[in-house]
Amino acid sequence: MIVSENSSIRCVGAVVHDSRGRLLLVKRGRPPAAGKWSLPGGRVEQGESDHAAVRRELLEETGLSVEVGALLGTVLRPGVGGTYEIHDYACRSNGAAPSAGDDADAAAWVDGATFTTLDRAGELTEGLAEVLRSWGAEPTTG
Repeated sequence: MIVSENSSIRCVGAVVHDSRGRLLLVKRGRPPAAGKWSLPGGRVEQGESDHAAVRRELLEETGLSVEVGALLGTVLRPGVGGTYEIHDYACRSNGAAPSAGDDADAAAWVDGATFTTLDRAGELTEGLAEVLRSWGAEPTTG
């Protein structure tokens, strides 16, 4: 990850697994990384807590409600106007079918085999697979 001397833009991401061990991913519809699969999430609004931002972003991007848990880690990504400081949280969902909304072109529960295929094909956002593996948070089924 690259650290920029520009201003920091606080963001959140959700690492959501269902009861089968699948991971919730969204296909980004806008820059940065348009067309790539990533974790759902986005910017924290003024006065909003991280947990509230995670719940809002998940609802906007996937239509799902989640319980937000512990912080798994933080990722820094260069962006227009600053560095995105993304705080990724473990979340729980009932595993309902997601529906893409807001800036997501698609949303899906992804099993381990599909995740590996997306990674090998270069269809995940840069560094996502490595970060999730280092946190022990990659999908486990398939």
